[in-house]
Amino acid sequence: MEELIQELQDKAGLTEEQALKSLDTIKAYIESKLPPMMSGMMDNFLGQLPKQDNKIG
Repeated sequence: MEELIQELQDKAGLTEEQALKSLDTIKAYIESKLPPMMSGMMDNFLGQLPKQDNKIG
């Protein structure tokens, strides 16, 4: 997951906080489109997102 966060920072010019928020949003969106039985697969694929600070609103 850290590699993907770093790529978002490097290629999209995002801050670490922005990259984390983006990944969290994308993960939630994809999970909302998948059958509930597949949510575990999504967690295994993406891994756990690092905890975000409360600095992001």
